[in-house]
Amino acid sequence: MRVLIIIPAYNEEKSLKRVMEHLKAVCPQLDYLIINDGSTDRTKAICIENQYHVMHFPENQGLTKVIQTGMRYALERDYDAALQFDADGQHLPEYIESMVSLMEETGCDIVIASRFKDGKMPFRLRTLGGKLISAAIRLTTGQSLTDPTSGMRLYGRRIIRQFARDSSCAPEPDTIAYMVRMGANVQEVKVEMEDRKEGKSYLTPVNATKYMIKELSSILIFQWFRGKKSIAEGTDNTKRAEFRELERVAGGRKL
Repeated sequence: MRVLIIIPAYNEEKSLKRVMEHLKAVCPQLDYLIINDGSTDRTKAICIENQYHVMHFPENQGLTKVIQTGMRYALERDYDAALQFDADGQHLPEYIESMVSLMEETGCDIVIASRFKDGKMPFRLRTLGGKLISAAIRLTTGQSLTDPTSGMRLYGRRIIRQFARDSSCAPEPDTIAYMVRMGANVQEVKVEMEDRKEGKSYLTPVNATKYMIKELSSILIFQWFRGKKSIAEGTDNTKRAEFRELERVAGGRKL
C-alpha cells in the first residue's frame, strides 16, 4: 500500500523537529505532508530550514480544513491510504506498520490507534467524554470502539474519497459513527501514546466539555439528518479545481 502521512501543525515549534526526525527514522519508506495551519511561531521556519515536505496556509483554517486538504492531496496523487498523525509528539510512529498491516489483511476502511483496546479505559475526568462517546456510537451503530477520540487514524481509499468530496466530514468521532452507518468497516489497533511534552493543548476543561457536548449531539441527533449515501465508490472525479486553488493559496510543494 502507498500511504501518505498527513501531519497538521499549528504552533508546534517546540516539538515538530523531534517528531519529524523520529518519524523519518522509523518509517523512512513512507511519504508525509506537513500542513502548517497558519502558525504564528517558528513552525514554518523549521519546515523550511529542514526541507520538510510542507504546505503552508497563510491563516489558520482549523483541523477539518487541514485534513480535507490532505485527503484531496492523497487522492490527487493516488495514495491507497492516508494516516492522520499529530505534530505534538503524542503519536508514536512505531505503530504505523501494524495499522497498515491490519488494513491490508482485513480490507477495512479505517484503523484507529486505540489506547484502550484489550484493556479498560481508566475512569477519570479526561476519559469520561470518551466513555460517553463510545456508548453513543455503540447505541447508534452497534459498533464497539474503545478509543473513538484517538486522533491517530488510518483511512483507506474509500474514506479518502469521502473526505475529499464531502465538506461536512470532520476528523472527529461523529464522522466515524456516520461512516459506520454508511457501511464503513472500522478496526482498532492497540497502541501506547506519549503525553504532550511541549506546548499547550486546546482541550482545556471548558473546551473539552464543549467538545463532548458537540460530539454527543451530532452522534445522537444531528447525524440522522445527513444524507444517506454509501461510502464513496467509483471514479475519483472530485473537485480538482478547488483543490488546485487550495494548493495555490497554501503555497504547497509537490512531493
